[in-house]
Amino acid sequence: MLFTCPKCDRELTSESQRHYCAKISLDSLFKGKSPELLLLFDKLLAEVADWPDVLVGTTPNCIAFVHRQTFFVIRPMQKVLELKFYSTDKLEGPPIFKSIATAGRFQNNIRMSDVSELRPQLFSWVRDSYELL
Repeated sequence: MLFTCPKCDRELTSESQRHYCAKISLDSLFKGKSPELLLLFDKLLAEVADWPDVLVGTTPNCIAFVHRQTFFVIRPMQKVLELKFYSTDKLEGPPIFKSIATAGRFQNNIRMSDVSELRPQLFSWVRDSYELL
């Protein structure tokens, strides 16, 4: 059963779940960013938000996707979206720019600036992260 924080209205998986407790609008994260980054975010959101039991929350720096635990994070930067997700194995080579071991799994990071960079492989990796956590 979901719990809604009475202070920030954020949906959480339980009353005891730790979270950044402040109301942050999605628009504020994309203020001053290119329309292309917002379109890229919308495409990612459209794919992932409809998966079962996914909660989407905003913090001052990013958008977090939670299914039992955070499995996908999108951080709007000045000219790119930085995407973070997890895997059981280290992922190497483009488009991965960083893959580090953490808590028995690997945290992988990708930076994208254009919708044309979206590939089915990315959604497969994010789905694996969803199922992993």
